[in-house]
Amino acid sequence: MRQNGGTFILRIEDTDAARNRPEWTDGIITALDWLGMAPDEGPFFQSAQAEVHAAAIEALWESGALYACACTREQIDERTRLRAAAGDPTPGYDGYCRDLGLPRAEGRALRFRTPDEGVVEVHDLVRGDVEFPQRALEDFICVKGNGQPLFVLANAVDDRTMAISHVIRGEDQLPTTPRQIMLWGALNRAEGVDLSLPAYAHLPLLVNERGKKLSKRRDPVAVEMYREQGYLPAAFRNYLALLGWSPGDEEIVPLDVILDRFRLEDVQRSPAFFDVKKLSHMNGVYIRDLPVDDFVTATRPWVDPVAGEWAPGGWTDPDTGAPVVSPPAWAPDRYDADVFAALAAVTQERVSVLGEVPELVDFLFLDNAPDDADSWQKAIAGDNGAPLILGEALAAYEALSTWNKESLHEVTLAIAEAVGRKLGKAQAPIRVAVMGRTRGLPLFDSLAVLGRNETCRRLAAALARVTPAP
Repeated sequence: MRQNGGTFILRIEDTDAARNRPEWTDGIITALDWLGMAPDEGPFFQSAQAEVHAAAIEALWESGALYACACTREQIDERTRLRAAAGDPTPGYDGYCRDLGLPRAEGRALRFRTPDEGVVEVHDLVRGDVEFPQRALEDFICVKGNGQPLFVLANAVDDRTMAISHVIRGEDQLPTTPRQIMLWGALNRAEGVDLSLPAYAHLPLLVNERGKKLSKRRDPVAVEMYREQGYLPAAFRNYLALLGWSPGDEEIVPLDVILDRFRLEDVQRSPAFFDVKKLSHMNGVYIRDLPVDDFVTATRPWVDPVAGEWAPGGWTDPDTGAPVVSPPAWAPDRYDADVFAALAAVTQERVSVLGEVPELVDFLFLDNAPDDADSWQKAIAGDNGAPLILGEALAAYEALSTWNKESLHEVTLAIAEAVGRKLGKAQAPIRVAVMGRTRGLPLFDSLAVLGRNETCRRLAAALARVTPAP
């Protein structure tokens, strides 16, 4: 815990080779770095502790805490079925090999000899004291038949050797904690030491809008995906801190306040709803609070990616397989940093995530206005008055003596009054002709930056498209 001067250690639990891939490890390290949560020490790889794990296994074996088991999964399941048929519905391993005195051999797992009486008490900082009767706990496997320790043993050993003070996990891991505690006590006895248990805290689960536990197969849970979409690390960190905990009535909470006020004892027990809409709202607040120059810098990977630097485009939607964010629609040489900077402030006011920026500014850097079929149909093809408005705007804009947003507003308002429309209704055909969509940045700010020549060229092209040839 930072507030207590603690050390943040990153340990990669990679003993199960089948569930370990280098890119997943890289993703963890990159995500922590992006969030501003780089560890003080590590990463340490659990697989590098093989000799320490082996020594612990030997000590537990010699003390009698472990015994060899030759049962296959099929045999265990069959005995479970027979017990159920005889009226004993107790699932799990039945201790068949516990007292057979089998020697260790290839293919034989090593199980922990769970005491038949007593309770294991978990002193949990979030959930209070939780008791587990030992007679209800099966003799669990600690070492596979190939000699590889399972995470339940490897974690207990590593927590001891690394002097871990707090074990903080999801509440779904609470039923496995008695195993950790029993192993800890057995290791103390086997090694002749009296190491104190770490503090345990089981955090509430994160659930989706259907109240179901977040799943990497079903929900967008990867931190990298949110980075791709353009969430700011400060906003994402702020939102995560408020899942199951609150410092008061505040929603926007600076990191130093979180570090000062957070207590595991104050975390609530009920599941926390991961609300993407609320996250996006909070991110929008953080974006609008940025100085404009910082906003421009933060947006660069989405509008002007640099070779060799991080840029979005490497993450796909788990449901559709489509990129979460596509590369800019314009050629790199079309991008103009000064042009973007001129509209950065009004862009900043209209986005919740940075990934929304390219669609707002693409009209500036494409050869022609974006072609959005729905917008064209609604504002031009489906509006009998659109050709007149486009023609009037083209003539008026070409004749303007001063090209700025004030004069553009004034002359367009005059066109609206002449055709008997409100300004918003009159400017819709102009917006779509020049900017491609019915919604976007303020029209007159945008036209002022786009320039007279390009604006008039696009108006003429739209007018030609909508007006039948003679």
